Amino acid sequence: MDVPTDYRCGMLAVIGRPNVGKSTFINAVMDHKVSIVTAKPQTTRHRILAVLTEAKQQIIFIDTPGLHRRSSKAINRMMNRTAANALADADLILFVSDASQWTDEDDDVLLRLKSCGAPIISLINKIDKIHPKEKLLDTLALMSTRLNFAEIVPISAIKKDNLDLVLQMIPGFLPESPPLFPEDMKTNRNDEFHISEIIREKLTLMLHQEVPYGLTVQIEQLIQEDSGLAINAIVWVECDSQKGIAIGKDGGLLKKVGRAARLEISKQFSQPVHLELWVKVKSNWADNEQDLMSLGYEAP
Repeated sequence: MDVPTDYRCGMLAVIGRPNVGKSTFINAVMDHKVSIVTAKPQTTRHRILAVLTEAKQQIIFIDTPGLHRRSSKAINRMMNRTAANALADADLILFVSDASQWTDEDDDVLLRLKSCGAPIISLINKIDKIHPKEKLLDTLALMSTRLNFAEIVPISAIKKDNLDLVLQMIPGFLPESPPLFPEDMKTNRNDEFHISEIIREKLTLMLHQEVPYGLTVQIEQLIQEDSGLAINAIVWVECDSQKGIAIGKDGGLLKKVGRAARLEISKQFSQPVHLELWVKVKSNWADNEQDLMSLGYEAP
């Protein structure tokens, strides 16, 4: 790739409280599933880079866990640190909020943003839920009083409304720099990570209440065979009662999860997949920083 002298490249932290659509936004602008998405808060647990390379710029989105108040467990504190650290690396911050609901946690995020040196664009997401549309004018006016944003843009990540406008704005905030990543690279995460996240996504979608927050997925074996991908994965839960729920009656729920995960992995990797899942107990793993790091979570 020939890089022009005025090429721009920079890091964008996508920040907001849980469940405002940060990962949906990134997947939409990338036109590629970089992060898993569910309706449950705190689905994103890791810092994930999404790299969008174009002729005149490379935009590196940092998908982060939602900043939240609850920090009773080590995993919650680690997720908050991961999100906060992304702010320090950012050339530009995209603050994502929900057009239909403003909460105390949104105020908490804004408080953190006030001490950041990088410019901030407010993305007011889920405008497809606002009826009548005139209500959106009040939301925009109120947002302009909350912080000195560089821009305020109403969007619908799920319907891709106004995303082109956001992408047109971004390069003006990026420093002149050659690209940091190869042009064919879409993310910094490897195949094992994406496969484990797909399995966790299917578990989260099929489980209810607190169980999804007590589980994580670890790939024990990933082998490329002539017949396709052979994957062995462990679903770690915190206690025996969660193990029973994750497996389901006569193994029914785990079979459904395995089937859904296998179909998506097969589609993404364009080949047959053989997937075996086991559910095991690691007591209180989500409140033990050593366990978290051994399971692939970022070090403090």
